[in-house]
Order: sequence, then C-alpha cells, then structure tokens
Amino acid sequence: MKLNLNRPICFFDLETTGTNVATDRIVEMAILKVYPNGNTESKSWLINPEMPIPPEVTAIHGITDEQVASEPTFKERSREIQQIIQGCDMAGFNSNRFDIPLLAEELLRAELDFDMKNTVAVDVQTIFHKMEKRTLGAAYTFYCGKTLIDAHSAAADTQATYEVLLAQLERYPDLENDVKSLAAFSTHSEFVDFAGFIRKDKSGTPVFGFGKHKGRKVTEVLEAEPGYFGWLLNADFPRYTKKVLTQIRLGALNSKL
Repeated sequence: MKLNLNRPICFFDLETTGTNVATDRIVEMAILKVYPNGNTESKSWLINPEMPIPPEVTAIHGITDEQVASEPTFKERSREIQQIIQGCDMAGFNSNRFDIPLLAEELLRAELDFDMKNTVAVDVQTIFHKMEKRTLGAAYTFYCGKTLIDAHSAAADTQATYEVLLAQLERYPDLENDVKSLAAFSTHSEFVDFAGFIRKDKSGTPVFGFGKHKGRKVTEVLEAEPGYFGWLLNADFPRYTKKVLTQIRLGALNSKL
C-alpha cells in the first residue's frame, strides 16, 4: 500500500518534559517526511528543554537532564524544523490533541509563526480508536504483526505510526487514501485552536469551549466584556489559543470599520 499524496506529509513524534501544552517543553523530536512518490527522509533531534525533566517522565522515555544538557535548545533548532514541515501536511499518534499543539507552542515561543490554515492533520490514534480502541504498541501488533521495540523513542514511534497508517488503509476499504479525508476522519470535533478552548458551533461560528462562557460566541463575549480578552491573554493559556483569540477579535473590529 502506498499513501496517496498530493504533497509531502510529515509524520512526527515528540518526547517532552510532561503533558501540559502551555508549560512543558520538547526533549526529543523525530520527523519522517513522506513524499508523493513514496520516497522518505527522516530526522531526529535531542533538544535541551531549558528546564528539568521530572524523574517520573524520564522513567517513561528514558531521556535524562544529562543527555540533553549540551544539546541545542528548540529555538536554536526551530528554523530547521520549520523548513522541514513547511508546505507539508502533518500526521502523528495523538498528534491533534498533544503533539501539534505543543509544537505550535514551541514555534511561537521561538518567535516563528505557525498556522494550520492550509494544512491538514491525520491523527492515526483517532483512526485506531474509532476502529479498534487500543494503544500504539497494540496497534503496531494488530495491524502490522510486529512488536514495537523502543516504545517511547521518538524515532521508533514515528516509524511505527507511519506503518500503522499504511496498514489501516489496507485493512479498511472505507478509509479513503487521501490526506484530507483521513484528516477529517481523525478529527474529534471542530476545534478552532488546538487545545479545544475555542470551538465551532453548528453554524461554524467560534464559541468558547470552557468556563462560564462555554457555548457562547467569542465575538459576543469579547464585545460585552472587553476586560475578559485581557484576562485571557495574561492567563496560562497556550500561545496558539491566544493567537486565535486575537485574530477573532481583530476580525470583529475590522468588520465594524
């Protein structure tokens, strides 16, 4: 089975200091770039997160503070990473809810823009859970008949994710071999930002997905409570969420001019 592509797609995986998208950092990143002709290229980096890696996290992925102490920071790697993924679609395992939001945070923190407006994302975990409901190791065994060696190694997880998607296409005739269709199938809901703080209602209008204004239109809330926007920008929300809110607010203001 060959993946039907109109442009390159980057399968990627992150190992991090934790699971908080707004505050945790990347310690390892691997990218497997697949071209429309089937050719692939891979890159992987250890990254200095500029913060301690908790022992309980090291116990999962095996990366210690000592291993990354002399490695470049994400900001130092950021332009190289941006150049690799530029003009590509994205794919990963649980990537829509974790890897892509965290990558966006790191790029914005490095003062590089990140926008998914013209990019689609395939979440192989979502396809797996909708079809079988298990984990990456189980998915690899189930679909590929192999044992996942070096689980929680970014490079091994990335390669396994790519192979699982190809096997899913072989197994399920109903899955269209088209990145946009796969992205639509692997999306849980209509998020405007990555973290789900801003969502779309049935008419496609951005609404808040949390707190006291949950379900209310963003533009209406920001107009009625101007101070709420300032509070959101100063609170501990992901940078990408703040970027989306700013774009919505500016769009509303411009429409009144």
